[in-house]
Amino acid sequence: MTTNAPAPAQSLDGEAVLLVGHGSRREKSNEQVRDLAATLEGRLGVPVDAGFLELAEPSISEAIDGLAASHDRITVVQLSLFAASHVKNDVPLAVEQARAERPETTIHNGAHLGVHPAIVDLLDDRAAAVEESLGVDREDEDVAVVLCARGSSDPDANSDAAKLARLLYEGREFSSVETAFIGITDPELESRLHTVAKDRPDAVVVLPYMLGDGVLTQRVREHTDEFDAEYPYVAAAAGDPLGTDSRLLDVLGDRWQEARTESVQMSCDTCKYKVELDGYEEDVGGARAMLRALTHQEEHADRTDVDDDPHVHDAPAKHVAVCTNQTCAADGAPAVLERLRQEARDSEACDARITRTSCLGRCGEGPMVAVYPDGVWYGGVETDDAAEIVSSHLDRDRIVSHLVDQTL
Repeated sequence: MTTNAPAPAQSLDGEAVLLVGHGSRREKSNEQVRDLAATLEGRLGVPVDAGFLELAEPSISEAIDGLAASHDRITVVQLSLFAASHVKNDVPLAVEQARAERPETTIHNGAHLGVHPAIVDLLDDRAAAVEESLGVDREDEDVAVVLCARGSSDPDANSDAAKLARLLYEGREFSSVETAFIGITDPELESRLHTVAKDRPDAVVVLPYMLGDGVLTQRVREHTDEFDAEYPYVAAAAGDPLGTDSRLLDVLGDRWQEARTESVQMSCDTCKYKVELDGYEEDVGGARAMLRALTHQEEHADRTDVDDDPHVHDAPAKHVAVCTNQTCAADGAPAVLERLRQEARDSEACDARITRTSCLGRCGEGPMVAVYPDGVWYGGVETDDAAEIVSSHLDRDRIVSHLVDQTL
């Protein structure tokens, strides 16, 4: 006999990720975000969808609705290079609205890409590709680099571009690494190139610090070509944007882990909405700052300490650093990193933050895993060793002696 009884309600379970891109009128740029989302899903092992702030579909709200239909936890990861108004205002507002509309769904909001060792490595490779095309070698010739970002009205974002440039310079044989912008703020690329030329380098490598190969990247190439024609004694060329390089997945994976464990750290000490900076006094307070303050307070509500200070966090008991530099990476360090994180997530006793780090100076003896504040370094760590490190050392403070490389 046929009945008209309603179907049983669907059980919601599990976590999903929303990768938020800006959105573009160029569908190629939107497809890049979707491609990254699909690849990130394979990396994290959880469903990942793409959503957009504007100019493309689905919107953040629509994407969250789609994921919330079958998942009770959603982590928003932002595909933004720096923390400007979209990161500080627009995405938090969309997340807050989604939380209000879906109180049964846990929604975490992650940070932007920001300054990260994997991005510095990626920029180094982009520079090396340009050097090869020009037939120059930074070890034998003077090679100057200009890192060209979009430019922002937020000094916090612009200062991170300068920090990336400095990190790219440190420890490498470039004659200089300078910062420039394609608009909005100074120094603009054209002016910076003329300044760099005064030092008469053998070559100038221009790195467009953009995700996609769009209008701004093309503008960077045009300025570089004009400079190359004007200064015949300097070989100059522009490199490729970040694109969908796999190292972006490393950064996004870290931002996902921070968000889902409620350990996101924003640069509030230099945020123009929070503190008074010369030239930006009028941005302190007002509706935008209030929005930022409310969302910031809510995200940190259960991590505050005395005097209800939202900037005081409970530090994890241990910090685990996994070397993912070239030698360790070739020996399987990325897999060790992901396995450690998985084991830590599955443990009820583990109170540790697990991050990647650059070279620990033990090349050939890795993958290297350092545990602080204990000062214990493990060497030759394999993926299957991760469970023992977590269950013994991180859970119960029992050093895994057969893996110890050195203690400090």
